Amino acid sequence: MTLKRKILTGYSVAFILMGLVIAWAIANLVSLGQATNAILSENYKSILAAENMLNALERQDSALLLTLLGNGNDGNEEFRNRESDFISWLARASDNITIKGEAELIQAIKAGYADYRNKFAVLTDQRRQSSESDTGLATYQQIFYPTFMKVREDCIGLRNLNEETMYAASLRANNVARRAIWSTAFIGVSALTIALVFSLFLAERIAQPIKNFAEASRKISAGDYAVIVPVETDDELGLLAREFNQMAQQLNHYHELNIEQIVAEKNKAEAILYSIEDAIVVVDNNLNVNGINPAAKMLFKLDAPDTASMNFINVIENHDLKELLQKTIDSGQQTKTPEEQRIVSFTSNDQTRHYLFSATPVLGKERSLSGIVLLLKDITRLKEVERLKSEFVMAASHELRTPITSLGMSIDLLQEHISTTLPAKDRELLQAAHEEVHRLKTLVNNLLDLYKFEAGKIELELELFPISTIFEQVRSVFKNQANIKEISLIFKESEQLPLVRADANKIAWVISNLISNALRYTDRGGNISLAAQKIGTQVHLSVRDEGPGIPLEYHSKIFQKFVQIKDRESGGSGLGLAICKEIVRAHGGAIWVESEPGKGSTFTFTLPAVE
Repeated sequence: MTLKRKILTGYSVAFILMGLVIAWAIANLVSLGQATNAILSENYKSILAAENMLNALERQDSALLLTLLGNGNDGNEEFRNRESDFISWLARASDNITIKGEAELIQAIKAGYADYRNKFAVLTDQRRQSSESDTGLATYQQIFYPTFMKVREDCIGLRNLNEETMYAASLRANNVARRAIWSTAFIGVSALTIALVFSLFLAERIAQPIKNFAEASRKISAGDYAVIVPVETDDELGLLAREFNQMAQQLNHYHELNIEQIVAEKNKAEAILYSIEDAIVVVDNNLNVNGINPAAKMLFKLDAPDTASMNFINVIENHDLKELLQKTIDSGQQTKTPEEQRIVSFTSNDQTRHYLFSATPVLGKERSLSGIVLLLKDITRLKEVERLKSEFVMAASHELRTPITSLGMSIDLLQEHISTTLPAKDRELLQAAHEEVHRLKTLVNNLLDLYKFEAGKIELELELFPISTIFEQVRSVFKNQANIKEISLIFKESEQLPLVRADANKIAWVISNLISNALRYTDRGGNISLAAQKIGTQVHLSVRDEGPGIPLEYHSKIFQKFVQIKDRESGGSGLGLAICKEIVRAHGGAIWVESEPGKGSTFTFTLPAVE
């Protein structure tokens, strides 16, 4: 028998037992209903008729006394009215003769009532023919009272007979109900007991093979691939047991074949990890260390040979590293953080080394996060080269400032005094020299400003002000240029924007530089949007254009010195965005770009909000 048929058989037994209980309950309810209906149809109608006949008869007797006492008209009318009621109820009682003795009583009532009516008719005729009357009460006692009492007693007898019969029927109905309750309860308990026993038996027959599967699965999980599930039936569970045993054999064979290859791959991965000079730490979702190379051990000063049970949070002290790891775990993706915020420094033996860190998520099956690889790249030499280059540029710029200034003044004097006597071609050359000297002067000043920002030598004049004032100031500066190119400058400010604490002139310079770049690359009739909104504890300020966009590989490079997008006319020196980055960093913020080729660019930087 198949497993499906076994389950259906169990349900069939339960349904059959349930049907038997329902059928027996219905039969008992029908029997009880019949007994109750007999009470209502056979006896209650007769009792009701007897009660109404008694009421009509007593009212007629009162009307008779009223007639005998001298009020003949009212008494006669009342007697006739009640007469019709009596006859109507007597007819109903005659139609509902159902018990023994009831017919005789009804016949006696008919005869007695007919005599009673005849005597009243005689009395009525006599009183019409003669104005004289006998004593009313004496006539009533001698002629009418015995007949009235006889009919009344017969009506009472009819009522009592039906009441006794109804009581006996009620007792029988109670007995039927009692038997129905006990018999239904007995059959129901018996059916439940049989169903329970059968269900336990069937459940055990089905659950035991499943228990065998569970036990075998635990053994396989523990590494015992030689497990065998006993095959006891030919149903679906038996087929599953055979397939399970075959799977276990294949797993055992696969385990024996691949264990050496897995060990070799593990050793290869460890060898690669240990051969990399940069510090690498591999952690799981709970930041427990799964792997670490000698460079990382040396960096974090870990002497313990076994770091498998170590939590990386207890090792690192840098807040940026902790925040980066936590964000990567929460999002399951590599976090996009500006490069300047991914530099951490460690001091050992009075020597400071700088590292650029990154966290790469390790995705398991179904693209779920299974771990993180933390890489710390030593950029101390690069930082030193950067420092030396900045010092050289600063020194060269400082040395060039004086001769460039003198050269510029000389050219200005020449233009002022002798430009009218020079030929047109010489005046053009003099004007070109003037523009180039001015460009060199601007470049030197930008280089000096950039060096001062990088060295932290520029003091910020911090003040509290609303962002809207800076936006309005910058819009007024670029209003004419925007109108010439038919470009709309749009300012979008969120509600209840807090004040910021910053150097207003330098923030205005940053926004001006971003708008200037946007004007340069936005086509005629386009839009440039300025926006500000509070996110967390910072205010985000952004400038969005509708230009050609910036390729992904330039998103971080364009904030470096002298970097310009290839094959694109800029007309600048490549220092503007680098200076913007240093100004924003000096305020404790960050700047970045979001762009896709052909979809415009959005430059965003942050300033601390003042609550």
